[in-house]
Amino acid sequence: MVDGVRIAEARDRDTLLRLMKEFYAETETPFDAEQTAQAFDTILGDERIGRVWVLTRSGSVAGYAVMTVGFSMEYGGRDAFLDDLFVRNGHRGFGLGRLAMEVILDECRKLGVRALHLEVDRQNAVAKELYHRFGFVDHDRQLMTVTIDTHRHAV
Repeated sequence: MVDGVRIAEARDRDTLLRLMKEFYAETETPFDAEQTAQAFDTILGDERIGRVWVLTRSGSVAGYAVMTVGFSMEYGGRDAFLDDLFVRNGHRGFGLGRLAMEVILDECRKLGVRALHLEVDRQNAVAKELYHRFGFVDHDRQLMTVTIDTHRHAV
């Protein structure tokens, strides 16, 4: 079977959960199965939010990618964030990351996305090399995050 990248469907949710759990374990990122299931249900059910892809190789599920869509004043229109791109061990080195990037960038063009952002671990040289080949540059800015407790209301 040919290697490929296809749009994920609702029926892929459990597979996507397993892949994300594997990815997050590898990168030592906290993983909340219930929260992640809800997030996948949301994005898989509303393409205005973004896209999810399943990566396959030789008939096996080999990884996944998630891109969310937003808006940027700096870039003058729609922007997107490559939230996750994961290729499983045993499937790396066969061009799936490159293929996924080609599909994602093509989808960005179709959606009128003017800038695609991503986050990569500083020590992940392989991923950084892939992203550099597609024109990503480090703007020497620091990504900062605050988690918002939506259950807590201001007094």
